[in-house]
Amino acid sequence: MKIYVITHKKYKKIKSVYPYYPLLVGSSNGNKGENFYLKDNKGNNISKKNKSYCELTGTYWIWKNNLENNNDIVGIVHYRRYFTKYKGIFKRFGILNSKDYSKILERFDMILPMKNLGEFNGKKAKEFFIENHDEEVWNITKKIIFKEFNDYYDDFCWFENQKSGYCYNMLVTKENIYSRYCSWIFPILNEIEKNINLDDYDDYNQRMIGFIAERLMNVWVHHNNFKVKEIPVYFQK
Repeated sequence: MKIYVITHKKYKKIKSVYPYYPLLVGSSNGNKGENFYLKDNKGNNISKKNKSYCELTGTYWIWKNNLENNNDIVGIVHYRRYFTKYKGIFKRFGILNSKDYSKILERFDMILPMKNLGEFNGKKAKEFFIENHDEEVWNITKKIIFKEFNDYYDDFCWFENQKSGYCYNMLVTKENIYSRYCSWIFPILNEIEKNINLDDYDDYNQRMIGFIAERLMNVWVHHNNFKVKEIPVYFQK
């Protein structure tokens, strides 16, 4: 079992270590962490794309370099975001441990962040994305899905009208499902990247690929009808 803690800098570790492994993203762009952190610029990687792909450069690195057994548990959290047993009130001992993950994944396909917490501010997914990011990117993504991944098109149209969704690009599952997800999403993200000019955006929306990937997670999960266990996420300041 390996749960990778995605970070772009040094951070204060949580109390329990196993099964958490720090993974420094954007390593090729000068991001610095502790010497013992894993780095996303080793082996087959897209570390240089971190400014736009965000935690996805870590997701990609794990997929290409560190999957070992289809039945092993793998996933990502963030240096400030962890799956926890408690909603609303964080207690350090409440962070999920290896036994928690194993027990949950005996009955579910994957663990994702709890939704229906006002993540789209009461708006539909498409409306919220357009308001905060770029309508052109949404439309480009929809066209790519229609042309290259047509069996997912109805799922994309379904998600446009949802008022809640899974956020943060956080996922814990078995390695075979993790690999299936990566094999699906990265070709789409690559096509999106080819069709937009990231230089047109401010610093916030330079993270555009990461933002659209959050939405695509919902499309993929809906299409495959996975059995999801939604878990609260604690945001550590």
